[in-house]
Amino acid sequence: MKYINKLSSLLFLMAAISVLSLSSHAADLPDFTELVEEHAESVVNISTVSHAERPFQFQGDMEQIPEFFRHFFGGPPKSGKPNGKKRMQSMGSGFIASEDGIILTNNHVVDGADEIYVRFSDRRELKAELIGADKRSDLAVLKVEADDLPAVKLGKSKPLKVGEWVFAIGSPFGFDYTVTAGIVSAKGRSLPNENYVPFIQTDVAINPGNSGGPLFNMDGEVVGINSQIYTRSGGFMGVSFAIPIDVAMEVVAQLKGQGYVARGWLGVLIQEVNKDLADSFGLDRPYGALVAQVVEDSPADQAGIQTGDVIIEYEGEEIDFSSELPQLVGRTKVGDKAKLKVVRDGDEKSVSVEIGELPTDESASALQNKPQVEKTNRIGIKVRELDHETLDDLNLDGGVHVIQVESGAAREAGIKQGDIITRLNNQKFTSVKEFQKVVESLPSDRAVPALIVRQGSPSFIVIRVKD
Repeated sequence: MKYINKLSSLLFLMAAISVLSLSSHAADLPDFTELVEEHAESVVNISTVSHAERPFQFQGDMEQIPEFFRHFFGGPPKSGKPNGKKRMQSMGSGFIASEDGIILTNNHVVDGADEIYVRFSDRRELKAELIGADKRSDLAVLKVEADDLPAVKLGKSKPLKVGEWVFAIGSPFGFDYTVTAGIVSAKGRSLPNENYVPFIQTDVAINPGNSGGPLFNMDGEVVGINSQIYTRSGGFMGVSFAIPIDVAMEVVAQLKGQGYVARGWLGVLIQEVNKDLADSFGLDRPYGALVAQVVEDSPADQAGIQTGDVIIEYEGEEIDFSSELPQLVGRTKVGDKAKLKVVRDGDEKSVSVEIGELPTDESASALQNKPQVEKTNRIGIKVRELDHETLDDLNLDGGVHVIQVESGAAREAGIKQGDIITRLNNQKFTSVKEFQKVVESLPSDRAVPALIVRQGSPSFIVIRVKD
């Protein structure tokens, strides 16, 4: 009996400790209630109407969308008809940036709209004017005629730390003022076709309709604007991205001041530096942005930056990944001088560049294949000389056209039929004969860089000849 009593006492004590432990753990978790009560009225719902004829963007089951980065809102009209004039409505989120009626949201929420309406927490609905929009950063500035609105408190995104708690308020699937929370998963993310925004990655649940809504920190300050998600199904999968508020406010200032955004431009096409490229360019580790092409008469060209340079520093900031460079250059004021540090032929050099303005139109050149046969060389390819038309179209001063790839070092390096090789082991050539001499002089069992042009885009690869 004593044994049973002791056992019962022990079990009771363990249960009590467990409850206390759970209570202590719960006490350590953040409480968002007061923050939400204080700031929810600063969040708005945005709806748009378009009367124009617009092609239907997607037909079918959303579940069949392949894996890709996509904007939160977008889909078929309720009628399901592919074309024709109609009233199309969409919904997203936004927030009040100033008491006099400035509203911030995503560009894709209001893009193509003929009418924009903002609905507030007190159920008022006002028509909004589009002050300006920027597709590259996916930001739009709206204005409503109202005073004394409950504006958000703007914070700073730079001090954010990975692992820090954040929360979002928005209208996913049309459910107004929905609150979701999570942590900062990463900072400075570069996404496909979004080279000028260092996104904040979070695991805050974000879904269609959250677009343009605010991301808050635990001080109740807006530190980001929810913009994109990573999804296979069209819904939230644990990875979402927000535009840093520091970047957003720079864009907003330009939109309000001049109606458009002028970004800094260097005039280079860059690529990532992997281990083999680092070895071949004399770097002690993979880092920096490898210059694959310099645009003629661009700021980089005028400053003397060359193809094959590795930009390792911009205005005192080290470049670890090539995706960091466009973000830094883009935020530099047009006309300012920037100091770069590059590695050229194994030596570090300092270069001063006067930053230009990023062109609004971007064009790509296409390759044209023309038959001609040469002997297979030491690296296993057959090449022909380039005609003047191709040289002019691609703005090249030399190179050879790959017309056949057999087994060997070139195939292992990833060279394909149709590629144009413009530089090998940091040497240029203007004829097949010169190219063959360079090939024959390649060192054995050592990584050497090769600059190729594929479908109009230049990039470096590494070739290792094994004799």
